[in-house]
Amino acid sequence: MQHQIMLRKVKLKSKYKIIKNSFGFYQIKPTPTDEEITKFYAEEFYTGDYKNFNDSSLKVQTNDDEFYRGRWNDIYNNILEIKKNLPNKTSILDIGCGWGLALEFFKKKGMTCYGFDPSIEAVEYANKNKLNVKHAGIKNMDVFDGKKFNVITMLNVLEHLSDPILALKQIKKILNKNGILIIDVPNDFNEFQLIGNKLHGLKNWWVAPPNHLNYFSKDSLVKLLKSIGFKIKICEASFPLEMFLLFGENYVGNKNLGKVCHKKRVNFEKNIRKYKKTDLLKKFYRSLAELNLGRQIVVYATL
Repeated sequence: MQHQIMLRKVKLKSKYKIIKNSFGFYQIKPTPTDEEITKFYAEEFYTGDYKNFNDSSLKVQTNDDEFYRGRWNDIYNNILEIKKNLPNKTSILDIGCGWGLALEFFKKKGMTCYGFDPSIEAVEYANKNKLNVKHAGIKNMDVFDGKKFNVITMLNVLEHLSDPILALKQIKKILNKNGILIIDVPNDFNEFQLIGNKLHGLKNWWVAPPNHLNYFSKDSLVKLLKSIGFKIKICEASFPLEMFLLFGENYVGNKNLGKVCHKKRVNFEKNIRKYKKTDLLKKFYRSLAELNLGRQIVVYATL
């Protein structure tokens, strides 16, 4: 499961309600069963209509290869910032690894890579590239029979789970002492989105069950992680895509305009990296996270 850009209006089905919990993030109720969620991702997310408006398809991800490699390199550098000296063959588990493209990147960095995903098609592709990836659902995090990992990534996964609290408790058991957990989630109900709603007469267009079941901010994700016993090391955001709404460019429901806005966002990062100003980009995204702004929130935590 990879980074998503919602490009269409989504109506909340009448059987669902969205409720804010004690941690401050929103959840869909009633929650679909784990079996329903696993079936959705195994049969629809990567190959059905959903691939037409998110970037779970292999084609979209390979077309934006430079963009993704930049983001994965940011993750790798942040791991080095936390760990200082990273041992060779450091183990990394990517939960919901999709096609395994992120794992391929980390493998080239000398890491020992593991992953699992509910899509058979994606897992088969990943294993053709000699990655240790298993086909598994998203209910049980202990897929590798009690093995513990130095780094665990959940890149656009936690928002999809029926019980994110249980998942994090399970992850805590398979993360080595002083290991690093990296969670990347959409930053929904942020102020730019809410202003965009009013400006363009929209209504919470990012709410999309059964795809997304949980809607986090930086503050609510940090609060949740701390309650389970994690220590927060770094919080970053990504480019605030909703700024285009405030510029007057309503990409919601407009696939072609959505592609144009995405391309501008890609060029923004590409040009900053081209002139070796990644430290500036890092400071910018960390400042956005403090304001609970940015399309994505990435939190790095240790035990």
